[in-house]
Amino acid sequence: MHLMRYLLRRLVLSVFVVLGVTLLVFVVAQVVPSDPAALYAGPRPTAEQIETARKVLALDAPLHERFFSFAARMATGEFGVSYKTRRLIADDLSVFLPATLELAVFSTVLALLIGVPAGVLTAAGRGGLLDRLGSLGSIAAVAMPTFFLAMLLQAFFAQWLGILPLSGRLSKEFAVLAPLPSATGFNLVDSLLAGRPAAFFDTLSHLVLPALTLASYPAGVAMRLTRSAMIEILQRRHIVAARALGLSGSRILFGHALPNAIGPALTVVGLSFAYALTGAVLVEIIFAWPGLGRYVSEAILSKDFPVIAAATLVVTICYVAMNLLIDLAQAIFDPRVAL
Repeated sequence: MHLMRYLLRRLVLSVFVVLGVTLLVFVVAQVVPSDPAALYAGPRPTAEQIETARKVLALDAPLHERFFSFAARMATGEFGVSYKTRRLIADDLSVFLPATLELAVFSTVLALLIGVPAGVLTAAGRGGLLDRLGSLGSIAAVAMPTFFLAMLLQAFFAQWLGILPLSGRLSKEFAVLAPLPSATGFNLVDSLLAGRPAAFFDTLSHLVLPALTLASYPAGVAMRLTRSAMIEILQRRHIVAARALGLSGSRILFGHALPNAIGPALTVVGLSFAYALTGAVLVEIIFAWPGLGRYVSEAILSKDFPVIAAATLVVTICYVAMNLLIDLAQAIFDPRVAL
């Protein structure tokens, strides 16, 4: 009962967040010094063409009518067309968003799989060699610039060892000669649905380096937070009692201590998911990843408001959904959260 009330409360708050972001995006679009009609009319438009574009885009309507029309279109997924390219934004998002989501989810899972167990093991061996090496590694992961780490990984795994591809999302064999059927837009899922294991492992090999680059920072932070929480929890009475009862070390660490210590790490990794969605422009450029970051950055430079608004709303919904999953996981691991 407490869990359902907690999730319902979080869901209501999430709806208000999406509404607030919708209003904020619309307000920002009104104060930014740009003329959407001139951009829509094309290069070197005449005054008559700009006026015609203004009527087509309904820019001469009252402000409140424009907002309600904008909110209604966003709610139904009718994002309209790009002012610059005249392409349907929904079609562009169906290509770029799955690529970024696949990278973001994979890097988030990778950060959890690396950061949390490393934090548990370093806390268990506090003061030892493993703890010192883990602390050094976490500091390096947090402090190293993303672009520098990306180039190091490329040089080591792609150029020196030659075991992983340098860039791209798929090899030419699967991208051009035998393309995957796009059922979901996620290459890992589509390759499994199509029964093509070679394409699955090719996609996985292309994901590893950019995902490792994005996962380094949250993994380092998650490790530090997990280690600090585990050190405090391992000194509590119920852990001392479990040791006195003769329970194995792995059961004490992962069965009794970790559920109470994983909350901060989940929060950090959940926040890093938003960074992976929109802040991975450098990673996408370095690895030639056809994702949302480059698409939105080009729209920002050209002040293409419909693209910016649609991408912002979609990213907000994805981020809110991830936060709900993180909140649910925290409540399951630690029932006190729901109270």
